[in-house]
Parts: sequence; C-alpha cells; structure tokens
Amino acid sequence: MSTTVSLSTYSFNDYRSLPNTELNERIAAAKASLGDRLLVLGHHYQQDEVIAHADLRGDSLELSRMAAERPCEFIVFCGVHFMAETADIVSNRPERLQARGGRRTTVILPDMAAGCSMADMAAIEQVENAWDDLGQVIDTRDVTPVTYINSAASLKAFCGRHGGIVCTSSNAAKVLAWAFARSQKVLFFPDQHLGRNTSLNMGITNDQMPVWDPYAGDLGGNSRKAIESSRVILWKGHCSVHQMFRPEHVAGFRKRIPDIKILVHPECPQEVNDIADLSGSTGYIIRTIREAPAGSKWAIGTELHLVNRLKQEHPEQEIHFLSPVLCMCATMYRIDLPHLCWSLENLVAGSPVNIIRVDDNTAAYALLALERMLALA
Repeated sequence: MSTTVSLSTYSFNDYRSLPNTELNERIAAAKASLGDRLLVLGHHYQQDEVIAHADLRGDSLELSRMAAERPCEFIVFCGVHFMAETADIVSNRPERLQARGGRRTTVILPDMAAGCSMADMAAIEQVENAWDDLGQVIDTRDVTPVTYINSAASLKAFCGRHGGIVCTSSNAAKVLAWAFARSQKVLFFPDQHLGRNTSLNMGITNDQMPVWDPYAGDLGGNSRKAIESSRVILWKGHCSVHQMFRPEHVAGFRKRIPDIKILVHPECPQEVNDIADLSGSTGYIIRTIREAPAGSKWAIGTELHLVNRLKQEHPEQEIHFLSPVLCMCATMYRIDLPHLCWSLENLVAGSPVNIIRVDDNTAAYALLALERMLALA
C-alpha cells in the first residue's frame, strides 16, 4: 500500500492561529468553489465544528458506501486513516473507474496523524505470522479470518486472500454466522471485545475463545489444546475509548438514577456489555436515542463527542456519558478546522495534500473481503 503526500501550495503553519470564524468562512468558500467535484465526509465521532462542514455524516462503512454511490472528483474524509483507505477502495473499484473513463476519485485525509490505536494493534506481519503458527497446530483451511472494519487495508486484503471477510459492529453476528457456515473456526481481529461479545450472544463460550497475544511467544500465549478446541481465536486488541468503561460506572449510575438505561457499544469489555440494558453499534445507539420517548434517562458508553451531540440534539431526554473520566477519540480529534481548511484550499489551488491511495493489489484483495460483507446486507 502506498500513501501519497503531495507538495502543498499553502503551508499548514499559516492556519494554526486563525480564528474559527475566519476558518469557517474560508472552508465554506473553498467548498463553494469546488462545488459538486467535492464530497466532505464526517464520522460521528468528529468534533462539532468539523461535522458542521460535512456533506454526509455516518460511521466508517456507511460513509464509504455513500461516497461510492455519489460521483465526485475529491473526497475529504474527516475521520481516521483506515476509513480513508476504505473510501479509496470502494470509490475506485473497477466498475466505478470504468464508468468514469478511468478517472480516479482522489481521497484526502486532512491530517495524516489521524490514525486508530485499535487498528495499529494488529500489524499485517503479526497476523501473517500468527496464521503460519496456527497452521502448525490446526488446518487453516478450516479457519475463516474476519477483520473488523477498523483495520488497515492490508488486513482486509489478508482476509480477501484467505477466503475471509470484513465486519462492522452492526453486522458482526451476521458475518460470524457466514464464517461458521464455511469453517469450524474463526480468527477475529483486531478488537477482542467485539468478537467476544458477539460470539457469546451466539452461544460460544469463553473457554472456546482463546486470546492471541502477538507479544506472548508461542501460539500467542496459548496451549495447543486451547487452539485445537477453539471456535473463535480472538486478537488481543481493543478500542482505547471503549476499554475505559467499567462495571462500577454502570453501578454508580443505577444507584444515583434508579430508572436510568445503560446503552453501550459492543467494543466495551464483556463485564460492561453483559450488565448494560442495551448494546449496539454507533448507528444503533443513535437510532435508540432518536426513537426513545421524552423523559427517558440514559447513560451511554461510547465516544464523548457523539454522546454530547446526542445530548444537544435530544434535550427532551436526560443523557449522560457513562464514565466519570472524559475520554475522546484522540486520533479522530486531530482533524480540526485548520487541517480541514488547509486541505481544502490546497485542493482549490490544484495542489492536493495527504492523498490516501491504496496500491492496486492490496485494494483488489481488500475489496473481495468487503464485497463478501456487503453481499450479506
């Protein structure tokens, strides 16, 4: 995979000290200048001042799918690196390129430092080594690799090459059912909590889900027996935001507000997911609050910006952030108004910066795994 950083006409340092009022005006002017050639995507976890400039708002896969269906010359993705990679893959899939006469849609990430700590917990070399090690104990032809969409394009391509598939938090159960219809075992990465919580709901027990730690030595720190008797081999990875929610946070809210409902994301640890009233994807959380009656009381275990936005959009409800410690997605937070303005004005000047381009071979195999998932919808 290759990532292109083009030379810019404007230096980012010139934008750091600009007031938000001026940045907002210049962003609006740049968008107006580019018109229908441009699509700005904003992830739900993004800051309010950035999301205000998004043409479409959603989770990572939802945004990429919408982008693929909406013709444009440029996509500026206000999210993190793996999301921009997915947008590049699906927007420039062969049939789209053919329809555009071979012209690529250019995908831009306003700040290259906007990564994902969870995605970084599974490097392609580690996964390939784990696959080889598993092959010394079990027949990997009877293992389906499943990667969460919160992963690098190289891991999606690994799944594509090995008959595997991608999942999201909203379709993980459907994806695992697909995988088990084809094999006895699943290697699930990089988020252990989504894999565990989903599998538990499907009747798979913890003793059938060893955790593979790439730093723990032989067999990821597991015995041969544990691997042989496994159904789902979980990768030792997690979301730094959702990992912080604890059972005592749930107990505290229930003690203070007896009729409160606890709503969490399945990236939360099992001990939190098990005692929540409701658990579901970002889209599920948003729909649940949107459809809840006035006067409902909620403590929500997911990213802070989204919880605060739900609180603002639904004043008829009482909404709390589940943890007493305010934690946000630090890498998502790196996309700010100065970076957005800088990237847009360089586009207008004809000198695009921070281009995300997945190499053709990686993109082709990653698209296979994505298409297997999309076919389940």
